[in-house]
Amino acid sequence: MLDVHTRRFLLLTLALALAPLLPQLPWSLAAGTVGTALLMAWAGQRGALPAWLKLPLTLVAIFAVFASFGFRLGRDAGCGLLAMMLALKPLETHSLRDARSLVGFALFAPFSTFLLDQSPTTLLLGLAASLASLACLQRLADVEANLPPLSVFSGIRGVGKLVLLGLPLTLAVFWLFPRISSPLWGIPDRASSKLGLSDSMSPGDWLDLIVDDTPAMRVRFQGAAPPSSQMYWRGPVLWDFDGRSWRNSRPPVADIQPNAEPQPVRWKYQLEIEPSEQHYITALDLPQAAPTGSLMSPDGNLLATAKLQSLSRWQLESAPPARFQAQLSDAERLRALTYPRYSNPRAQHLAQQWHRQSGGRPEAIVELAMALINRELAYSLDAPMLARDTVDEFLFQTKVGYCEHFSSSFVFLMRAAGVPARVVTGYTGGYHNPVGGYWVVRNSDAHAWAEVWLQEQGWVRIDPTAAVAPERIYDTVADRMPGNFAGGLINFNQAWNLADLLRSNWNDFVLSFNAERQSRMLSQLGIDRISPEQLILLLAIAIALSLAAMFWWLSRGEREPDPLLRAWHQLSARYQRFGLAREPHESALQWSQRIIAARPQDAEAIRSLAEDFNKARYAADDGNPAALRELVRRLRRYRPG
Repeated sequence: MLDVHTRRFLLLTLALALAPLLPQLPWSLAAGTVGTALLMAWAGQRGALPAWLKLPLTLVAIFAVFASFGFRLGRDAGCGLLAMMLALKPLETHSLRDARSLVGFALFAPFSTFLLDQSPTTLLLGLAASLASLACLQRLADVEANLPPLSVFSGIRGVGKLVLLGLPLTLAVFWLFPRISSPLWGIPDRASSKLGLSDSMSPGDWLDLIVDDTPAMRVRFQGAAPPSSQMYWRGPVLWDFDGRSWRNSRPPVADIQPNAEPQPVRWKYQLEIEPSEQHYITALDLPQAAPTGSLMSPDGNLLATAKLQSLSRWQLESAPPARFQAQLSDAERLRALTYPRYSNPRAQHLAQQWHRQSGGRPEAIVELAMALINRELAYSLDAPMLARDTVDEFLFQTKVGYCEHFSSSFVFLMRAAGVPARVVTGYTGGYHNPVGGYWVVRNSDAHAWAEVWLQEQGWVRIDPTAAVAPERIYDTVADRMPGNFAGGLINFNQAWNLADLLRSNWNDFVLSFNAERQSRMLSQLGIDRISPEQLILLLAIAIALSLAAMFWWLSRGEREPDPLLRAWHQLSARYQRFGLAREPHESALQWSQRIIAARPQDAEAIRSLAEDFNKARYAADDGNPAALRELVRRLRRYRPG
């Protein structure tokens, strides 16, 4: 049975195993898992629960997990179920066999985390859980052998030796095991959606997105970058409005490209997109061609053929359009003018008034709308919630909003005034990381703007949010960003730059190490490409060398299981440099007398150690365990002068 200290060590190992997984789950489920684990640890320490209570408890836990994911199946729901099952496990953990089972099951938690997140933080937490599991198994072995537990330092050293022993084989497999371009099995979708762009937009939907400062993608330009004011990263194009929500980007068609005439300027760049669980590749407006693995819609936005469930990189070229779809079909014109006639009557009346006032000229109607925004509307993230007639409430009552309010209302006004218009979502601008020399586009850079169709020009970008007067900008993402800490000693921006550079390098050297890069990893040595056969041969050689090194290390001699004898042999090894190592036939007393004769300065210490060793080894009773541990500690610490 487990003693109290070993049980605490086991529970600490379980906590470290759950640490990487819990941040990837909904906060309510993570808190429930922690509470359940604490409750089960407390109940398990006081005895087993009756069997009739365990089944309903398990069913309630399973129900809570799937309820937190809306009863949808996915890999995150499976990981949540694993976390909850591990939280219940301490309830029935009482013996060494139970403890070993729990350690084995607990290791699935950090491994499964990589299905949800592959950041270096997840790796470090997973390594901590693995090391703790090895240390826990070592302690369980000592308890089973009735040996005193090792000190913290000795335990860390023992685990470190195991890790170093397996490290060469681990690195060989990582670098040389043949990579395949796609997994042999399908990776299930997540049950809960991630923050990011989607094919719909409603008032208030974007608040969580635009206050989230995590990177959405990183951009490396080949040559000079465009001004940040011209960085419009094109995502879903929304056409259909039901009075509250915008939806429906046209699906891509392989043989239909947008009818656009580019300007002479060109921007070549590489996009590194973080996993989004979506298909959208938010390229700089307007991409000239769809890269391999993607399609371009007639609206000019790129979509990957598979969901972006892992880090992806795309080589692109973009150019601002001189003309974008100069001819509009009747069906497209009708769709770009459609709006619900039953909603937002005040906005409809105002738009029709503008139509009469301007003589139906689209440019004049656009100017009237931008003047209204500049004169009467304000920008703030603390915009109030809108009810049924969202456009009327925003324009004539609250008069405060952010990009989705401005773009939605502007496009509605244009359509009601007879000007074809649509909403475009994506990102705008970016942050230049001076340490890494690349641009970071964050979720907080999410933006929505409008496009109106003008005769002979086609679709023209209009950003109504940019028309807000500076004195009417009350609350932005930049206002909520921290600055300096500790009286200016710690600069948040500089720390963020360094942290993101580390993440970028991690993406470059680890997550992007695919089959193509693996085949070219020896190009610096003059080997342009490694064939699959050569790769397998190199892997076999590396495995053979790693196993040979392991065999050599392990064949040097079995580890003495008795910590007292092990410490006594280590003391003999320290005297070997003086030619005074203990001979196999010598007793402890004989050896100590030989040392005293050769080194009188060690007489008092070595005589005391030899006498205590004899007493501990050959006394009639088992002695005092505390005294035995103290003797082992003295033998390990003693160094002859």
